Amino acid sequence: MTGGGAQRQRLDDGRWHFQHGPIDCVIGADGEAGAVAAAVEAAWSRFGTLLAELVGELPLLRADLASAAGPAIAPRGTVARRMVAACRAHAANGRFITAMAAVAGSVADELVRCFEAPGIERAYVNNGGDIALHLTPGTAFEIGIVDDPERALHGAMAAARFRIDAASGLRGVATSGWRGRSLSLGIADSVTVLATTAAGADAAATVIANAVDLDDPRIRRAPANSVRDDSDLGERLVTCGVPALSPGDRDRALDRGAAEADLQIEAGHAGAAALCLQGRCVLREPVQAFDTLGPVVSTRLRGDGPRLASFPLPSTRN
Repeated sequence: MTGGGAQRQRLDDGRWHFQHGPIDCVIGADGEAGAVAAAVEAAWSRFGTLLAELVGELPLLRADLASAAGPAIAPRGTVARRMVAACRAHAANGRFITAMAAVAGSVADELVRCFEAPGIERAYVNNGGDIALHLTPGTAFEIGIVDDPERALHGAMAAARFRIDAASGLRGVATSGWRGRSLSLGIADSVTVLATTAAGADAAATVIANAVDLDDPRIRRAPANSVRDDSDLGERLVTCGVPALSPGDRDRALDRGAAEADLQIEAGHAGAAALCLQGRCVLREPVQAFDTLGPVVSTRLRGDGPRLASFPLPSTRN
């Protein structure tokens, strides 16, 4: 079925796939059948308007929030405003960032609001790996991690998993890295962040992934606009290839990212982060989150840790 260029399809397991241009969402919900059906229709109605709204404000959303003009940006749309709010805090001290760093998570946040209704126990919107959750008291999701994003689309078994319950306050999961669909200034295979919103997780994952880096002439980099002509990163160098690193170099790059992750957690922009590079995965989380997240993540994200691509495991119920 289509609506103004947008397409949707009900999947065999009852989930929905919404697609419009670059926006590609898989949506799942549990609850009363009538409430779920009404929420899906509400989400579909909202989905059809999102792309045009974002395109209409694209010049603002691609502006550097650390520039003199950045603080003056005041988008009209709710998704655009959420993008700016999620990214503005990261522009402190002149750090380059645009609102586009949170676009996927912000769209997921907007759609999951349609499921915050009586009769819905829990729901998620997975926008290309950036996930917004709705959880009612006593419910939870397990989030699976696979070593290849493509395998997640074909029902691959999770290489690792962690649990987010309603009491945690965490409602967003996002992954960034040079191997993903987005461009990165760093060399992380992946950085997965948990945060209170998907927009916040998206922005923080971008910043932390950029920080996982190393001065090594063998790393292939190119201007972003030569890799993707519509990139908001302009002529900034993005990672195109990373050679096999020595354990020491790998660990130094991860240490840089881990230091940034600690800052993001301390500032309240992230609840936890998992950073992976060439077989090593580092977990950063505050002590108070350990009982909720730590035992599952810490026992499974080790050894030859995977490149992370996160996705809900809809068959897992609390």
